[in-house]
Amino acid sequence: MRRTHRVYDPMVKYDAIIIGSGQAANPLAIKLAAAGWKTALIEKRFIGGTCINVGCTPTKTLIASGRVAYLVRRSADFGIHTTGFSVNIEEVIRRKNAHVLTARESSAKRLLETHHLDVIFGNAVFTAPKAITVTKEDGSIEELTAEKIFLNTGTRPVIPSIPGLAGVRYLTSDTILDLMVLPSHLVIIGGSYIALEFGQLYRRLGSEVTIIENNARFLSKEDEDIAATIKSFLEEDGIRIHTGAAVEKITKEADGIGLHLSAGPLSAPTGTSTASTSVITASHVLVATGRVPDTAALNAGATGITLDRHGFVVVNDRLETSVDGIYALGDVKGGPQFTHISYNDHLIVYRNLIEKADCSIAGRPPVYCLFTDPELGRVGLTETEARAKGLNIKVATLPVANIARAWENDETRGMLKAIVNADDRTIIGAAMLSSAGGELMSILQMAMMGRIQYNVLRDAVFAHPTFAESLNNLFSRLQ
Repeated sequence: MRRTHRVYDPMVKYDAIIIGSGQAANPLAIKLAAAGWKTALIEKRFIGGTCINVGCTPTKTLIASGRVAYLVRRSADFGIHTTGFSVNIEEVIRRKNAHVLTARESSAKRLLETHHLDVIFGNAVFTAPKAITVTKEDGSIEELTAEKIFLNTGTRPVIPSIPGLAGVRYLTSDTILDLMVLPSHLVIIGGSYIALEFGQLYRRLGSEVTIIENNARFLSKEDEDIAATIKSFLEEDGIRIHTGAAVEKITKEADGIGLHLSAGPLSAPTGTSTASTSVITASHVLVATGRVPDTAALNAGATGITLDRHGFVVVNDRLETSVDGIYALGDVKGGPQFTHISYNDHLIVYRNLIEKADCSIAGRPPVYCLFTDPELGRVGLTETEARAKGLNIKVATLPVANIARAWENDETRGMLKAIVNADDRTIIGAAMLSSAGGELMSILQMAMMGRIQYNVLRDAVFAHPTFAESLNNLFSRLQ
């Protein structure tokens, strides 16, 4: 009788492998495991992805400290007189760290307690389309395979090729979160939403701030009236904004870091000189020129999945890559880089796989907030986009100064703007630049989802005095 020998296969087989633990990965892992799928979640560093560790949680916690400093400075406007205050940046950072740690540990606890889910810490690399090697912190290696693989590896800051940049200690949106000193002069390269939030934060904490934007038009993705209003209140806060200029080189100077600029008008805070300069000296430089996908270390070429020229994973409307059974979710796939988009990605994939639905990202409305103060809540089309499409529209605008609650709170900066379809009276876009702008935007988003006509909101009964009742006056302007 011929003896047979059992062949040992060292590769661990799963139903699903998820690489990265961002805001799509974590809920997807828990739901797949609950559905009975043997699931592995691989994370190379911290649970929670960008949002918890270097995005929403830390930045909004810091912004809250900046707002307190702003209100204390303004306390006399409300009849409250203080004898002075100081900013302890180390305490500000420690408060942020505590919030991040709490959020991270809470997420990790839930994952680790989930049945059918293995959380593996290590660096994942593809060796074949459905084969992954994980190198753990202790140097050990584990080989995994699954028919379904999900990429949620996120992005990292772009570092531009500026001569001299590598020779100075620059900051990114990640590393500035742990800066334990208050810059005397923070210069920010880039005019993105990240740049504006950090710029206003550090100005409120006491730093001099200059923003350098390469684009000739400030916030070019927003309508000009919205962008101009944001620029106006940032300048009112004392921030200098340099548009249409590029940093040609960076040098070490005796008194700091020298940024040599190409031509471009330099705006100035209210009441100060508008003289331009070709060299700006900074104590600290923040690079905020965008983010690139974390795909290079994956060895994506071993899978056959398609990457675009920037390294983002190419997907279809169902978040499927060019390889059957491999999906990309969140920032790594390109497009809008927001936590709520990543979370919605996991719902689409889960419902299609487990509930046999036919969900798609096609038609998903653009929705986001810029968390300056006042904040901008945006949903749907801008006026510029609607006109470019040739739509028959009406545009309603309202200064925030005309809102009773804003006047009572002495928070009158900003404007409300809504774009409606003149043919059927439905709302197709909104920009709520106001205190509670994100919440106002969400009201209009709900109206858009239900195709509620603008005149219904115009005539609706909202409690007084609230910011919501401003929608009565906003849409009354279309009469």
